[in-house]
Amino acid sequence: MSRPKLPRKSTTVDMTAMCDVAFLLLTFFILATKQKPPEVLTITPPNSVSAVAVPDKSIIITLTKDGRTFLMFGEDTKKDETLENLNLTQGLNLSPSELTKWKKQLFYGLPLNQVKSGLSMELNPAKMPGIPTDTAKNELTDWLRSITNVYAGGDQRKLEETLLVKGDNDALYPGFKQIKQAFKKNQLYKFRIVTNGEPVPVGSELYNSAKKN
Repeated sequence: MSRPKLPRKSTTVDMTAMCDVAFLLLTFFILATKQKPPEVLTITPPNSVSAVAVPDKSIIITLTKDGRTFLMFGEDTKKDETLENLNLTQGLNLSPSELTKWKKQLFYGLPLNQVKSGLSMELNPAKMPGIPTDTAKNELTDWLRSITNVYAGGDQRKLEETLLVKGDNDALYPGFKQIKQAFKKNQLYKFRIVTNGEPVPVGSELYNSAKKN
């Protein structure tokens, strides 16, 4: 008795559907990827062996080489509420349209009495005079006060973890001291400093302890 012949099937696989899915995923990741804001201020932080990445949810105070102070709000921070509180408590008298434009800025580095006039111009942050932090008028104190106002009622430790100071390695200590004074006047006694990561020196105590673990 002869064996029945099985019908032969084609081994060709249609990849059209697979290519469509691949391009859809590629398009999704391109559109959903968060773009890093441009570095308009040239800062060279000191080196350290810390390997903790700067979180997106941060409020960064930047101290430049020439002693100017700037402030930047990261994503998921209460930026809008802080600016609204500052406008109210400092009597900036910004109109709703001016306040909207102010909220769209990435860096803040103008004295408060120049904010209203500065909104009518396209200012390069690198050319801004910076937030005054001298002993006569430390306006960073006012900024931090508004920040603490809008974060009031929450966990103080989480707010302190959100506040970062990024100073240039060549910045003079008096500028950093004024930043510390602004923190102290708002009863903020802890903050983190942004540094450039580097490998742990071979043979150091930290290296040996990490090797044992």
